[in-house]
Amino acid sequence: MASLMENLIDVLNQEGREYEELLVLSQKKTPVIVKGDLEGLQEITDDEQNLASKIAHLEKTRVEITKDIANVLNKDVDSMKLRNLIEMLEGRAAEQVQLAEAHDRLQRVVRELKRTNEQNKELLADAMEMVEFEMNLLQAAKAAPETANYTRGAYSSGVQMGVSSRGFDAKQ
Repeated sequence: MASLMENLIDVLNQEGREYEELLVLSQKKTPVIVKGDLEGLQEITDDEQNLASKIAHLEKTRVEITKDIANVLNKDVDSMKLRNLIEMLEGRAAEQVQLAEAHDRLQRVVRELKRTNEQNKELLADAMEMVEFEMNLLQAAKAAPETANYTRGAYSSGVQMGVSSRGFDAKQ
């Protein structure tokens, strides 16, 4: 049981370090989004994907260790939460403190990561709205009003003012 607890504490500490790195990347992402630096955003996103893969592996390991602990304690694995496990370790003060610190650290980092990601999400949504606005503005500028030229049959000729279907004229 002692080695299982040490393994669990070790995995939680590793997860905490990976989440802290992910938090740093998310915080670096904010000014990159504000600048509109797509290359920088792509690099950060790639790094985030690598960290997410590492975290998923650590999470799988943590679940397996938790299952093993539940089997040793003859408890239901679904009800085996870290808070419950911390309370069960009353006789082992050192392990209890280490597990509580690892748990609290992980919770704190994940909360901060969530807050930062929400902020980045809002910034990206604002950037997308701005791009859409600019695209609409460009399309509106291209579609100039039609002239009031009529054909012999009293139909509008549909000619638009100032709009040329030709491309860029380098001679002008």
